[in-house]
Amino acid sequence: MTKTARVYGGSLYDLAAEEKLDGQIMEQMIAIRQIFRENPGYLKLLGEPAIPEEERLKMIEEAFGAQAERYLVNFMKLLCERKILREFAGCCEEFIRRYNSAHGIAEAVVTSAVKLSETQMEALKAKLEKISEKKVYLVQKTDASVLGGLRVELEGVQLDGTVQSRISGISKKLNEMVV
Repeated sequence: MTKTARVYGGSLYDLAAEEKLDGQIMEQMIAIRQIFRENPGYLKLLGEPAIPEEERLKMIEEAFGAQAERYLVNFMKLLCERKILREFAGCCEEFIRRYNSAHGIAEAVVTSAVKLSETQMEALKAKLEKISEKKVYLVQKTDASVLGGLRVELEGVQLDGTVQSRISGISKKLNEMVV
């Protein structure tokens, strides 16, 4: 995340929190970020210098003006005017980070070989909430190289209970014995 994204995302969070709209704006930012991810050409179009700025601002208003909170629409227009709309995803990350910090929420990234069931996710979430003493938001990723087990990253700490890490550990011990 760039310094620009931290500054702008943090500033929007401060305003949203002051107006008691932080939860609503965060949900809308996540939805808009997803739109930009699914349609990268649209984000590129909104940043295209060959299109007059006035027209790009109008496109933002037409696309999001009726659905999104006014502060968020104006924020996107500001990014467009300053030619940094490409920083929107980073601004969103900073907003979420600040929101989670203010509301005692920890984000945990869980990596497994296969998608976990809802029951498994709920059990893991309960365990992590007990350990961290915070509300936990789980992000699930799948990675076939994990082979089995779980890798959990929570507040900068990585808990690695994967078969891959166990094999790596055994391999390392064998190499030490041979040398």
